[in-house]
Amino acid sequence: MNQPRVLSPEILLHIARTLSVSIHSLAATISLLDEGGTVPFIARYRKEATGALDEVKIRDIEEKLAYFRDLGARRETILASIAEQGKLTDELRGRIEATMEKGELEDLYLPYRPKRRTKATIAKERGLEPLAEYLWAQERAAYTLAEFAATFVDEAKEVKSVGEALEGARHIVAERIAETAEVRKALRQLMHDEGVVVSRRIVDAADPQEKFKMYYEYREPVKAIPSHRMLAIRRGEAETVLYFVIEVDAARAIGIAQRYVMRREGDWTTQLELAVDDSWSRLLSSSIQTELRMELKKRSDLDAIQVFRDNLNNLLLAPPAGPISVLGIDPGLRTGCKVAVVDETGKFLAHDVIYPHTGQTAKANQTMVKLVQQYRVRAIAIGNGTASRETDAFVRDFLSEHHLTDIFKVMVSESGASIYSASDVARQEFPDLDLTVRGAISIARRLQDPLSELVKVDPKSIGVGQYQHDVDQRQLQQSLEATIESCVNKVGVDLNTSSWTLLRYVAGITERTALKIVQFRDENGRFTSRAQLKEVAGVGAKTFEQAAGFLRIRGGSQPLDATAVHPESYALVEQIAGALGTPVEQIIERPQLLDGIDRSKFSAGVFTFNDILEELRKPGRDPRETFVAPVFHEGVREFADVQPEMVLEGVVTNVTKFGAFVDIGVHQDGLVHISELSNRYIKDPNEAVKAGQIVKVKVLSADLVTKRIALSMKALMTAVAGGNVQGRPKEKAQPRPAGGRVTTRIAAPQSVEEKLAVLSTRWKVR
Repeated sequence: MNQPRVLSPEILLHIARTLSVSIHSLAATISLLDEGGTVPFIARYRKEATGALDEVKIRDIEEKLAYFRDLGARRETILASIAEQGKLTDELRGRIEATMEKGELEDLYLPYRPKRRTKATIAKERGLEPLAEYLWAQERAAYTLAEFAATFVDEAKEVKSVGEALEGARHIVAERIAETAEVRKALRQLMHDEGVVVSRRIVDAADPQEKFKMYYEYREPVKAIPSHRMLAIRRGEAETVLYFVIEVDAARAIGIAQRYVMRREGDWTTQLELAVDDSWSRLLSSSIQTELRMELKKRSDLDAIQVFRDNLNNLLLAPPAGPISVLGIDPGLRTGCKVAVVDETGKFLAHDVIYPHTGQTAKANQTMVKLVQQYRVRAIAIGNGTASRETDAFVRDFLSEHHLTDIFKVMVSESGASIYSASDVARQEFPDLDLTVRGAISIARRLQDPLSELVKVDPKSIGVGQYQHDVDQRQLQQSLEATIESCVNKVGVDLNTSSWTLLRYVAGITERTALKIVQFRDENGRFTSRAQLKEVAGVGAKTFEQAAGFLRIRGGSQPLDATAVHPESYALVEQIAGALGTPVEQIIERPQLLDGIDRSKFSAGVFTFNDILEELRKPGRDPRETFVAPVFHEGVREFADVQPEMVLEGVVTNVTKFGAFVDIGVHQDGLVHISELSNRYIKDPNEAVKAGQIVKVKVLSADLVTKRIALSMKALMTAVAGGNVQGRPKEKAQPRPAGGRVTTRIAAPQSVEEKLAVLSTRWKVR
């Protein structure tokens, strides 16, 4: 196995300054990463070494580390190539070794890169390089330029006149200018600072829905254009509706290039001016524009990917309803509603099909009563697809008619459920069930625990991205995987109940290892301790070290296995218990005992000791917020029901750079433009809302033709999907006087036991 490339002190100092971290923290983090440490593990359990760097900083270091190691490998290749050509001077080596940017490195290599046959190479073949050197040197000689150029006229070499000789020499000079690193850097900066993105409609291009109408004649500065507009223009170009260029003042560009070329006046001046003009118009303008187009795409991709990551993070960490039995409904009209029941652990119990929208309401009622009573259903989750509002009305009437006041209903996003239903994971879980039944099961489980269910779906199918198909797919996938990993490890995973699809995201555990863990569990029964994990094939010391702290075992032989305390710190907890004169179990049951602990008596690091105390005070606490069920307006079910000035409640489904999309229950999300998100100025919609949040919105307009709904949140305080109302503290579940509607608020519990107790309480219909 190759040893990781060691970075120079200069590069380490550069990274430390760029990321605003200490050299000590940086070096320690790099060492831990090189030893196979995962980001969640390092961030949670190696704070003493890193100085308590968070996951974001550690991932930034990981990214910079990869960048500069790639740069180092490329640097070595370039140095070897130039040396092989016999052109590697000490000065050039020094410049190549000093650069910290890949783009600058490639600029330095450009003159030595093997290239196709150009006008300059043809001129060199004709022996005109000395004449070009004369122009470039700008030094007076005993002869004139015309006299010197005349000596290169040679019919055999296809140089028929002084004019042709000078033209060939200019081609050589023009290429040299275009390959000068300083010139390229200056012009790249000019195009970035003063360039303008200009998009236009291609003549006779088809755009029947006028999706790109805004960009038919559009201009915006390069340095100001936001990612969503750049990606929209690029999509328009990809669909052959638009084309775009980056315009910059040619005179300004030529003037800048001349400053690097022209050193003194002489008979060469006119020729050099012509060479600079030629270099800009023929070589530099297009190549710099191509580079900047790619830079704009990278910048836009990063922004779009970050938007996707933020939305996905919020969805994965959405509050779970918890371990309650749920009846899931995948709504349908003519084909009926597929119904599935799962128990408190998510285990599939039963399924059926009801037809409440085709004249069979009575039979549907009977089926629902049977399922609800037989399996002690405590919640009904309704997918938000086709016929969801009609199904919601049926369920509301069903609960009211049968006085089932201890059951609440919730509309659940079914984005990606159909993808999951047809996936290998779903077939593996339920090989004998129809796709639609698998979908209903997924809907039910999404209410219980969004994280556990959503990890089974390709995140790109969840529908919270911004131009997700236009960005770098490899980079997107890596970023989303990192987001899922972060969320899973933040919450923790029950080793005895979690699927392999969830276990594979635990720090240090691969998909193969996750499958082996589940197989071991199936063959040997539930795990009774974390230590037992070492008996699983493929789980070595390193895997155990990385994963153990994020795995939970409830009711096992070691009480600390149900907490986030890492096994490597169990001895420290025993010391704490010994100092307090009480068993570890008592500390977990009575965390107030820790208030009198004398920290000076323990040798553990401050960060580690504080984390352990915090965990013991709230053992096994779920970090996710309070569960709140949204309430849609009863009179608004179809697009035609939406009228201006209505104030509605909805759920944020997607947050983009230009605003937020909100589901108000009519199968068409409305848009709250960034200018309508808050009474104060905000630069980023994430300052005001997040995906999964419950908000109040006012309808500004609803266009039936374009199917667009414009919404506003100005002057409307929004209820967060964690049970918070802006400006007010969290509150326990309270029924809402809204015509018999139920709003379910489940306050975040302090422990698993309390969570079960809270979930056993129900809220009555008024």
